[in-house]
Amino acid sequence: MKFTDGYWEMCKGVHAVYPMEVLDVDAGPASFVVHAPVQRIRHRGDLLKGPVVTVTCESPMPDVIGVTITHFAGERPRGPAFELATDPTGEVTVDEEAATLTSGALSVRVGRREGWRLDFLAGGRRLTGSARKAMAIIDTDDGRHYVREQLDLGVDHFVYGLGERFGSLVKNGQVVEIWNNDGGTSSEHAYKNSPFFLTNAGYGVFVDHPGRVSFEVASEAVSRTQFSVEGQSMRYFLIYGPTPREILRKYTALTGRPARVPGWSYGLWLSTSFITNYDEATVTSFIDGMAERGLPLSVFHFDCFWMREFRWCDFEWDPRVFPDPPGMLRRLKERGLRICVWINPYIGQRSPLFEEGRARGYLLRRPNGDVWQWDLWQPGMGIVDFTNPEARAWYAAKLDALLDMGVDCFKTDFGERIPTDVVYHDGSDPERGHNYYTHLYNRTVFELLRKRRGEGEAVLFARSATAGGQQFPVHWGGDCESTFEGMGESLRGGLSLGMTGFGYWSHDIGGFEGTPDPAVFKRWIAFGLLSSHSRLHGSGSYRVPWLFDEECVEVLRRFTRLKMRLMPYLAGAARQAYGEGLPMVRAMVVEFPDDPACTHLERQYMLGDDLLVAPVFSADGEVSYYVPRGVWTHYLTGERVEGGRWVRERHGFDSVPLLARPGAVIPEGAVEDRPDYDHANGVTLRVYEPADGARVTTLIPGADGDAGTTFTTSREGSVVRVEAAGAPGAWSVLLVNRRVVSVEGGESAEHPRGALVRAAGGKLVITLEGKGSTAGSGARGDDR
Repeated sequence: MKFTDGYWEMCKGVHAVYPMEVLDVDAGPASFVVHAPVQRIRHRGDLLKGPVVTVTCESPMPDVIGVTITHFAGERPRGPAFELATDPTGEVTVDEEAATLTSGALSVRVGRREGWRLDFLAGGRRLTGSARKAMAIIDTDDGRHYVREQLDLGVDHFVYGLGERFGSLVKNGQVVEIWNNDGGTSSEHAYKNSPFFLTNAGYGVFVDHPGRVSFEVASEAVSRTQFSVEGQSMRYFLIYGPTPREILRKYTALTGRPARVPGWSYGLWLSTSFITNYDEATVTSFIDGMAERGLPLSVFHFDCFWMREFRWCDFEWDPRVFPDPPGMLRRLKERGLRICVWINPYIGQRSPLFEEGRARGYLLRRPNGDVWQWDLWQPGMGIVDFTNPEARAWYAAKLDALLDMGVDCFKTDFGERIPTDVVYHDGSDPERGHNYYTHLYNRTVFELLRKRRGEGEAVLFARSATAGGQQFPVHWGGDCESTFEGMGESLRGGLSLGMTGFGYWSHDIGGFEGTPDPAVFKRWIAFGLLSSHSRLHGSGSYRVPWLFDEECVEVLRRFTRLKMRLMPYLAGAARQAYGEGLPMVRAMVVEFPDDPACTHLERQYMLGDDLLVAPVFSADGEVSYYVPRGVWTHYLTGERVEGGRWVRERHGFDSVPLLARPGAVIPEGAVEDRPDYDHANGVTLRVYEPADGARVTTLIPGADGDAGTTFTTSREGSVVRVEAAGAPGAWSVLLVNRRVVSVEGGESAEHPRGALVRAAGGKLVITLEGKGSTAGSGARGDDR
């Protein structure tokens, strides 16, 4: 929302007032309230007029400070509201100079002598703040009222996040409306909007408003980040890191961490696709074809035509093509597969559930009492009102019957096009409910699965979300074109989503709209299998690889098996997602915030702490990517790469830039045909360029998410020690690109990638040949 016409003037019909000075301060034990007139108080006569801006500063947890800006305090409270985990804290000091609230290492200071100035400080350094004419109360001639804030943005400060966004990763210069839309992946619209951004300047900001929030990121005012809401009050939280990792940890502590998802969900998902024709024979032919070609498959997904046309959703299998659903599901599950089915929150008029929902008041209504209906998507469709507890139970009961039949999880599609000319059961404000609707929808389904399957066994494949929706994973990137451009859009959306607290992420391998040519499909396979979750899905064409060419089969086999072997490593990255709020797929700036070359990188990413992935976006295999400082190693070939520079390479379809970080210890599993196995038994620790004095802890979680098995790898001079804690069974160490002089506690053998040492017990002492190299700034020398 733009309010100004250039630097000097307001837009026509827009009128703004700004706090000018502090009149007084009301201090509490962990908060303070400032009353700030919008004109200078020169004499008592100036106290007879307004407005007065009320600014409340409080802290819900250490290193997080909330600021509430209020004009009229009598506005009726409107739901819904984000559910936040708060434990108020902080110390307040008020003197003649300023009012200050300190929480952890973060402080907010409102000066009392000069004109209006609000500053956020950490470690004696100013992070950002709201200076003259930044905070504002705004009226328009058409009767609207807004609250606006602007925070200073330094010359080398960049903004990220704001949900899933398919444009440039760096949001500087962009206008972003937090408003969920079903708009594909090639516009400013997004399925997953969240009013949270983080910066490379040590802080993030969460605007605590579930409805429309307008962001002008270095656009309306190019040296400020602006955000505004319509109404009389706005609250935002500034979250101090100082690193992006710490910002995400604290933000997800406030809004909710991603749940742990089942091990089988990391395997390959195969779909019927969207509007293709299929029956049990078609499904069986796909599954047989995958098995005959040695392609590991974990989940089979039935998209929307598992139900009869115009009856979505009635949650009944179409009897014309699936005459025996329980028998079919039993036969599929006997082959070791999990089953996913497509659902959405809309009820078509021909569905028997429409009349049932209408009669019971379970569908959204217009202000005149009519059921809200339209023909876009399903003729005459209504929308389930998830603010009604009885409607939630009714909807969940329909899904419960499918779980009894043998379904394991649901693809919770749609939930974005939620109207505002409606009345909710609980009185929620329609504007605030638009984005929040998807939160209630996905929570209803996820909680049913968690109740039936247990903690760590619930998983969705969800398209829409808002802040807090990361608690109900997994999310996929939506309807992209089957092109290299669509592949790039998907990656940018996933990186942006990860910088908004979402721990897991997937996308349609090969793209959704259209049919990819074989080159696009093969390049997307490598990208898709090096994401947290991997699904073959399309719109009007199947995605089984042999329909493209035989090389697609080879490529899919190679990268699916690679992902299965990487499961011990990925399980550790997943533990960071549900334990700390760190995304498994991370923008480079999250891991390397001090490297200025990483600030704008959006064609590559880190998969967990230690693997750099640079998808190939060309048929000919030409790819360029940036490597941070240190000696990195190609995971697939063992070739060393000196970092601190851009690299240009050519890769065949069976390859992709996949680099191990200097000093990394990457556990590789002994099983390559399924993701849910004992990851520690038979594991090989691949050790890369350990620096002298380094000590790295490698945790392989157990099946229930517990500590599992821990390995500690350290190096002193030419000696590498590895100790195991737990019950790993057989285990080995592969010292990549190194030779071994002697081993205590095991036996060594030559390996194409270096020296392989098989442990005989719980400890290895390995003496290396020569001094070896030391890692640069990209090294792992900590116990993350």
